[in-house]
Amino acid sequence: MNEPRVGVMAMQGAFIEHCRSLEECGCRAVEVRWPQQLDEVDGLIIPGGESTTIGKLLELYGFPSVIKEKIQAGMPVYGTCAGLILLAQDIVESDQPRLGMMDISVLRNGYGRQVDSFEAELDIEALGEPPFRGVFIRAPLITRVGPGVRVLGSFDGAPVVAREGNLLVSSFHPELTGDVRLHRYFVEMVTGK
Repeated sequence: MNEPRVGVMAMQGAFIEHCRSLEECGCRAVEVRWPQQLDEVDGLIIPGGESTTIGKLLELYGFPSVIKEKIQAGMPVYGTCAGLILLAQDIVESDQPRLGMMDISVLRNGYGRQVDSFEAELDIEALGEPPFRGVFIRAPLITRVGPGVRVLGSFDGAPVVAREGNLLVSSFHPELTGDVRLHRYFVEMVTGK
């Protein structure tokens, strides 16, 4: 099989770091800036940043309907931090633009503001040992998961990594750690291995 092509939304956030992590996993990373590029990739990462801004940019450039169609057709999509917020069906006390494709509810900045950023050792069942170091920066708090959502890792009793079918989310930034195990897990979702 040819190397998988995974798109990274390149509007805001640490998309370059996501591209590096994907390439370390043997992928071809594609910086996505236009909806038609989604026809050229096998999976998509929506990185962190400011979720309201990214949501407005997605709408401005015509992404939501295309991304939703791709998800419904089975394309794996991974949302980190702001990407998680955009994939959530329900954002507590917010009517901001969103994709709303995953049966979860989230609270923006649920772990505090920028000054409250922290790192934590996380046990993520699908990754095994050693624990994964999560970097939480204005991280969203998952407050509810639907019956079809599998929690892969938690922190202080709240889910921080979850999967529903071809959707994967994390409250933290795996691209800032140098540990590519979570990216590799997503690549396995893309390749079906």
